[in-house]
Amino acid sequence: MSDKKFVLSLNKLKSINRKELWSDIKESIAGSQRDFTEVSLGKAIFLLSIPMVLEMVMESIFAVVDIFFVSKLGANAVATVGITESVMTVVYAIGIGLSTATTALVARRIGEKKAGKAGNAAFQAILVGLSFSIIIALPGIFYAHEFLILMGADETMAAEGAWYPKIMFGGNAVVMLLFIINAVFRSSGDAAISMRVLWIANIINLILDPLLIFGIGPFPELGIKGAAIATTTGRGLAVIYQFYLLFKGNGRIHLGLKNLTVRPKVMLKILKLSVGGIFQYLIATSSWIVMVRLISQFGAEVLAGYTIGIRIIIFALLPSWGLSNAAATLVGQNLGAKKPDRAERSVWITGYANMIMMGTMGIIILLIPEVLVRLFIQDPAVVASGIITLQWLGAGFIFYAFGMVVVQGFNGSGDTLTPTRINLICFWALEIPLAYLLSTVFHWELTGVCFAIVFSESMLSVIGIYIFRKGKWKLREV
Repeated sequence: MSDKKFVLSLNKLKSINRKELWSDIKESIAGSQRDFTEVSLGKAIFLLSIPMVLEMVMESIFAVVDIFFVSKLGANAVATVGITESVMTVVYAIGIGLSTATTALVARRIGEKKAGKAGNAAFQAILVGLSFSIIIALPGIFYAHEFLILMGADETMAAEGAWYPKIMFGGNAVVMLLFIINAVFRSSGDAAISMRVLWIANIINLILDPLLIFGIGPFPELGIKGAAIATTTGRGLAVIYQFYLLFKGNGRIHLGLKNLTVRPKVMLKILKLSVGGIFQYLIATSSWIVMVRLISQFGAEVLAGYTIGIRIIIFALLPSWGLSNAAATLVGQNLGAKKPDRAERSVWITGYANMIMMGTMGIIILLIPEVLVRLFIQDPAVVASGIITLQWLGAGFIFYAFGMVVVQGFNGSGDTLTPTRINLICFWALEIPLAYLLSTVFHWELTGVCFAIVFSESMLSVIGIYIFRKGKWKLREV
């Protein structure tokens, strides 16, 4: 072949590849109807991960923009949000635990080509989530002030900020349902729907945040209370949209009257599966509560800096969580289709991709920590604490990138107990004692807490990979 013909052939191939790439991106965002147990594994990961990553990108934007507006109210307001969010992680833990069980069941039924049974599992998960939310809402509404005092706030901070936890805990049902129903869409293969739902929730919140916090135009100036109302309203409207799609949409799962019955056996299976998932995340998130309590003894400025730093870290981490969710869906669907080796390969491929993404984000954070913190606040003491948080936690990104995917691989198979045991070791046996020892006994303060977090997260990855390679999760029946 002549050089001219070779160049023409190469250019034609590049053109085809570009067209195919853009075609796949459009298909992924619009909502792919492919069978993810049959298409090539690389394409399946690509089609699923794009909307999942974009879904988490919007959640990341919400996390930082929300604290950006609140930070204008001062260190006390930021600290109140930090305290509340540390305990709201219990709500997130239950919601994620239930969504983990939902993902395992729905993905397995979809892989078995049993969409009707997948719908039954979805409705039972919704009922379980609503039951939990009522139990959490009542004490949250009536004891918000006492809760802030218990978590280290002074009387002034508790009096000014009590409405924030009251609204957030009282409206926790929207968080629970948002997690569970999006897990239904995601695990069935309708990842684009989950993406659109979360974008709606967060765009509404981002619009309402400044209007209600600062009283712009006809809106009342509600301060930190306005931030809670904006968040709950955005999530609530998104949940209404979710129900519309479940009952009127044309996705892979459609709920009808036949699904709207209480099925004790299915509900029991969800509870049984979710126990591991709930405790898995409760163990992890309760350690964050202890971290906040340890840091609160060093003053509101240190806690505010840590809170801002964590929001920036969440901004960087959530897209990687989206990529990990793609692995969970593929594991569940391929096990349902009796393709365990394909399920395992999906985890390894996704894990390497996650290392590249998280490693890149970690480098950016390490290069410009002060610039990132100063986007939110100028208080020198707060900025200094935010920089320490970003430098330590950003340095650990690449070490536990693979661990995120492996944990979701276990969860997608229905083996929620293994990650629970790993979390128990890494967070309660390692992180909490080490954080207390370094921060309080050795007086490393915030640096000691951050070091403990990085160490425990890295150990989670090492242990998780070791156990995953043994392959016992492939034998899990759900």
